[in-house]
Amino acid sequence: MDLSITRADHGEQTVVHLGGEIDVYTAPLVREKLDEQIQSGRTKLVVDLTDVTFLDSTGLGVLVGRLKLTRTRGGSMLLVGTDDRVLKVFSITGLDKVFEIHPTLEAALASSAAGAGTPGEQS
Repeated sequence: MDLSITRADHGEQTVVHLGGEIDVYTAPLVREKLDEQIQSGRTKLVVDLTDVTFLDSTGLGVLVGRLKLTRTRGGSMLLVGTDDRVLKVFSITGLDKVFEIHPTLEAALASSAAGAGTPGEQS
């Protein structure tokens, strides 16, 4: 199991940094850690995928589920990612239209602080 998970609060925003592989084996741990943040009221999430080397459909499912959960609680979930293989998974599935994906953590934090949501979000 090659996965690292860390978190840091930036005001109202919580950054969850993921590294390694997110697959059928590690996705439950990702779900658990994101759910811990959401359950504790940290619903402005920035999930940093910069150091993720592999993401499968199970991992995508976890991210989609947490996006829905944060939205139902009036929050948001933005992603940070630069790895072409990881970004291609979002592109192929059309989820690049569902998630707001930023090239840097700074850009995501600025967007979140400005009150941005996710593409297609109803106001």
